[in-house]
Amino acid sequence: MLVKEYRICMPLTTEEYRVGQLYTISKHSHQESEKGEGVEVVKNEPHEDPVHGPGQFTEKRVHLSSKLPSWARAVTPRIFYITEKAWNYYPYTITADSHSLQCSFLPKFSIYIETKYEDNCGDSENIFHSDKILGDHEVSFLDIAFDEIPERYYRSLEDPRFFSSAKTGRGPLREGWRQHTKPIMCSYKLVSVKFEVWGLQTRVEQFVHKVIRDILLIGHRQAFAWVDEWCGESMGSPR
Repeated sequence: MLVKEYRICMPLTTEEYRVGQLYTISKHSHQESEKGEGVEVVKNEPHEDPVHGPGQFTEKRVHLSSKLPSWARAVTPRIFYITEKAWNYYPYTITADSHSLQCSFLPKFSIYIETKYEDNCGDSENIFHSDKILGDHEVSFLDIAFDEIPERYYRSLEDPRFFSSAKTGRGPLREGWRQHTKPIMCSYKLVSVKFEVWGLQTRVEQFVHKVIRDILLIGHRQAFAWVDEWCGESMGSPR
């Protein structure tokens, strides 16, 4: 199992990000569904947790066949999706992914993501109480403005180095913005990837972490670049 912690700062408050996150997820789901491979919502219902209180449980099928690299497509069925189960007690969430195909020949694969949001620049130490985690884990700061993303996903209108919000007056983001920008919040994400197949485990776990890193960067960049679309909204759904 490969465990990494990602910290992604945003020039927003946690309450603002809550709306921006819902809007971004909804807009992505709509865009992907139009392509024929996207997110299918299976369940979306209230859920009460004895520790975290009231929240929302969602179960989705994320169709991924066309997004897999050639070496992965060679060992998976043509119709391939994972089931995502998420318990949202904002500002704390848990996401668990597992194979949804009950075929005996499919390898055992799971992703577990624990998320916490705080109004700071990512300087909270041991936020996940890492004594509960087996072994050390790497901590990576992801910079939405200056970290590279795959070229095919780059959009100049979504580049935080050039984007300026008409509604909030925030942006563009300059070098060192995390140290002096106000307001600022941070998404702390503890990601565990497990692929228990001898000979492929390391390669697959590293590949999945790279995909997750890219998704986190792109999603957070867009949540900020789309701020004028969702700022002031209550539900965070795209118009």
